Amino acid sequence: MKLRIRGNSLRLRLTKREVAALIAHGEIAERIEFGIGNALDYRLGMSETATECHAVLGDGGIVVFVPASVATHWANSDSVSIQAAQPLSDNRALTILIEKDYACLVDRPGEDDSDAFPHPKDC
Repeated sequence: MKLRIRGNSLRLRLTKREVAALIAHGEIAERIEFGIGNALDYRLGMSETATECHAVLGDGGIVVFVPASVATHWANSDSVSIQAAQPLSDNRALTILIEKDYACLVDRPGEDDSDAFPHPKDC
C-alpha cells in the first residue's frame, strides 16, 4: 500500500492483492521504519458502523476507516477510487483518497507492477 501525504490530503494506493486482503481481513497495514524505535504505521480498515471515510492520528500512527459497504462495492467494481472530505476546523477539510494502483504506462526502473491493476489506457 502506497501512502502519499501532501498538504491536507492523504492518498492510499492499493494493489490487487491488497484490495483482496482488505476485503478478506477487514484491514491492511504498513510500516515505515526510520531507525531504532522510530516508525510510522498506517492502516486502512473497513468499518461496519462508519457512514463516511475518516482518518485518525494517534500513538499507533495513521488509521483510515472506510465504510465496509463502500469498500466492498469499490473492490468488486471498475470504480477507480473512494474519495471523501473529512471536515476540520475553520472550514477546512482533510481530503482522503483511496485508489486502485494501476500499472505505469511507461516502464520505470525499479518499479514492480506485477500486482497492479491493468491501466485502462493500456487495455
